[in-house]
Amino acid sequence: MLPTPSAPLSSSAASALAPGFDPRQVPVLSVDSHLPAVPASAQTPEALRHRFAAPPLWAPEIEREPLMSARAPAEAAVLIGIVQRAQPMVLLTERTRHLSAHSGQVAFPGGKRDPEDADASATALREAQEEVGLDPALVEVLGSLPPYVTTTGFVVTPVVGLVPPEARYQPNPYEVADLFEVPLAFLLNPAHHQRHALERPEGRREWLSMPYQDGPVQRYIWGATAGMLRNFYRFMQA
Repeated sequence: MLPTPSAPLSSSAASALAPGFDPRQVPVLSVDSHLPAVPASAQTPEALRHRFAAPPLWAPEIEREPLMSARAPAEAAVLIGIVQRAQPMVLLTERTRHLSAHSGQVAFPGGKRDPEDADASATALREAQEEVGLDPALVEVLGSLPPYVTTTGFVVTPVVGLVPPEARYQPNPYEVADLFEVPLAFLLNPAHHQRHALERPEGRREWLSMPYQDGPVQRYIWGATAGMLRNFYRFMQA
């Protein structure tokens, strides 16, 4: 595939396109293999702590998706949990298919902010505990990325934290169909960032995907999750 310029993407979610829409069926327009990967030396716990303690000047590539919901905007937060294994891994979930928003999609643990949450970190940690059973006391919060507005009207703050390898999980079966990890190096390498577009009567929709082959299972990362990961890449590469 010939790469195209890395223009900002509007991104998309299934609910913004059509009922039963399968993003896997949309052809790949290009792959961003012309962009540099984040080096392994920048992905260590020490390097990540330093990056968030002294962040560079940078701008998110994707800030919002086309709003396709009548609901009032709602604050939310997700946890980009980096599990500190020999190869750093990112904790992800597959949402159950009966959920009203982003059902069946790969997502970070997270959800809507409650009135008693002190800040986005509190929301992300509480939701991670409720969804996957992760003890908030085990998470070392490094910082957060700029808010990301989804098609469904959520203003999501991605909170980045380190998770020890000995952490234990107990996924909530109502919300989580599966819990898995993807190498951080894979997600921070644009050679795995695929671009898609689809012409619709209401306009052109564009998004990224990051398909990951996890043994016999392909984890299809796209939409808001891929958009936030792309912003994380920009933060790490700046």
